[in-house]
Amino acid sequence: MAEAVTDLVQRLRADRNNRALRLSFLREAGDNGDLHVARADSHCMVLLLSTDGGDEMRVLAVRDGARARDELARLTVEINPVSGGVEVVDQSEVSANVVALTERATPLFARYGHRTLVDLGVVPSLLSALDKVTTDEQLDELLTHNLPELTRDVLLALRDRMDPEDVRRHITDQWRADEEVNTDDWARAAKRAVSQAETDDDAVLDALGRSFDAWRLFLHPEQHRIASTNFKGSAKVTGGPGTGKTVVALHRVRHLVDRLPPGHTRPVLLTTYNTNLALDLKERLRQLGEDLLRRVDIKSVDALAREVVQESSLNVGLPLDDDAAMDLWHTVRTETDLLQYEADFLDAEFKHVILAHRCGSWDFYRRVTRAGRPRISTGQRHDVWQLVQAYRAQLDAERRTTYALIADQAAGLEQHRMARVEEQARYKDEHGGLDLVHREAGSGMWLKPRYQHIVVDEAQDLSASHWRMLRAMVRKGPNDIFLAGDAHQRIYGSRVVLSHHGIEIRGRASRRLTLNYRTTRQILGSANRLIEGESFDDLDTGSDTLDGYRSVLTGLAPQFWRAPDRRTEMRAVATLIRERHDTYGTLYSAMAVAVPDGASAQEFANVFVSEFRLPVVELGKDGVRSDIDAVRIGTMYRFKGLEFQRVFLTSVGEGQVPHQRIEQYKLANADRYRQEEQRARSLVFVAATRARDELIVTWSGKASRFLPPNADETAYRSTDLLRPDEPPSGSSGSTAA
Repeated sequence: MAEAVTDLVQRLRADRNNRALRLSFLREAGDNGDLHVARADSHCMVLLLSTDGGDEMRVLAVRDGARARDELARLTVEINPVSGGVEVVDQSEVSANVVALTERATPLFARYGHRTLVDLGVVPSLLSALDKVTTDEQLDELLTHNLPELTRDVLLALRDRMDPEDVRRHITDQWRADEEVNTDDWARAAKRAVSQAETDDDAVLDALGRSFDAWRLFLHPEQHRIASTNFKGSAKVTGGPGTGKTVVALHRVRHLVDRLPPGHTRPVLLTTYNTNLALDLKERLRQLGEDLLRRVDIKSVDALAREVVQESSLNVGLPLDDDAAMDLWHTVRTETDLLQYEADFLDAEFKHVILAHRCGSWDFYRRVTRAGRPRISTGQRHDVWQLVQAYRAQLDAERRTTYALIADQAAGLEQHRMARVEEQARYKDEHGGLDLVHREAGSGMWLKPRYQHIVVDEAQDLSASHWRMLRAMVRKGPNDIFLAGDAHQRIYGSRVVLSHHGIEIRGRASRRLTLNYRTTRQILGSANRLIEGESFDDLDTGSDTLDGYRSVLTGLAPQFWRAPDRRTEMRAVATLIRERHDTYGTLYSAMAVAVPDGASAQEFANVFVSEFRLPVVELGKDGVRSDIDAVRIGTMYRFKGLEFQRVFLTSVGEGQVPHQRIEQYKLANADRYRQEEQRARSLVFVAATRARDELIVTWSGKASRFLPPNADETAYRSTDLLRPDEPPSGSSGSTAA
């Protein structure tokens, strides 16, 4: 069917007067719009909207079968007074699936008047059907049909008891047209990006999306606005997992490239915090257009920093990897006999305080503010300073460095470069360009900013040194820096206040996404409760919450499985994986097992392979560099930026998540205890929201305090799966978090 419709569109564009198209008038849509039907092949028919006197035509709906014309004729076509988009509703399907109101039943939306519903964005033609909806089951049935997306969002939010004013703020206003909507202006409505088509065939949508303007919505209206707005300076978009921040960032890149003058340079930088995600961004950008790659530099911030330092000819030595850098801290602790300071604390203090604030002396470090870091006394600061000096001396002796030091050096080099750029600009202004060629030739470098625009994904995990470097790579001005991130998912870095590094984001330049496109409402609700009550920043001086964060997808509630011991837990998870593969046909590669640490990953992998012969691939720093059909196993850290059909969140027992070592800080250092616990919550939150369809949480012993209070009592017993006389029972039910 997709090929037939695509062919019809191409023939329409070539000659809409071609009689072979069998284009026939159906009815008037309004003052300047008419509805027509055309036959794509012997079975398939298409509903079209013509505007501007027939000069413009848009596909609205597709039907297949002997009654295709009758079905198209019954469709309701209207302009939404909020979004201004053309919307199509199949009233016959709606009516057939709404049970008549009984005498005692109360309509689900009775508390909201028709005027309120329409003002929030509900399509007016659905109001009579909504008056008959009395149960969640009826609403779910109604939502299985191709309702307009704004209507769907509003109804789900109201069903979940969201206050109408919150619905207006978080949903309706994101869809609201930038101008006053005329519900009779079909020509203007048809050209809006929010105008939607109606069909059950995804192949048709995919085919026509590439060949016919205004066929389908590629971005949510708010996403589209963010990606295409021209900002006076820097801008940011925040939002929970699965809200499309990365999609917005990629479309932002395309928007910026489309407005570049012809050339062969790469004036746009697209960056993120690690190499694996940078490779993923490159591939996804390629899907938006192969030509984009010729104008965009795509690399991780650490790779970028290393290039800057190498260009300077500084002899800084080879960088240690993360494990080797941590081993060096252990060595220094032992040699200085200051074992009370843990290696991970010292590493974070070095990166997020000493390097972040460029502390070049003990006196500077002694006085520097440490916002967002655990409190320590002046005496403890002195110990830390001694350890840092010993650490750096050891690096120098071995002619080695770290990625944190490279980022700090790169930031300094780029700041010096930008200072020269600005000095040259001042000289041009003062002298009108006189003698400029001579000055540039003598400068030893081509004095211009490294980039015109910078787009950053996963911004919450970049360090202060990274931000100083990026700020110095582009001049302050329109559309200079665009960043996407979510502090709820911060698992690597420490809080950075962007305004302290010259990145000013004010008013409408800060946007927030709240609609999840990946995870079901059931999984999302459980994941949200993992971080409930914690406070998070907005990547700057403000705070951020998940208020209004929601999903339109529905599915299985998360399952909770408790095992008496670790071995039984691992065997139970393997049994559940095999069941989903053998019984339900889920690919092994669509399932992933998240564990708290590398040792656990190896334990699970050994049991899966030796006892169950399951194919396994471990997630490394660069993700999975293999296309084989194998279960993915990795630490929760490795799940960042990934998604899977089914996720097994394992070892979520007390003492493992969070790790028991943080208990030593509960009385001795309350600030650090709170921060370590929040990071652990964010880590589990990230891993849980990687699941699209199913989330299974397992543990042995006592359930983690992050799980529901009654998790131990309501969980399934993993031993039930391992009885040889009974079939696996993993899919027989579920327990909501």
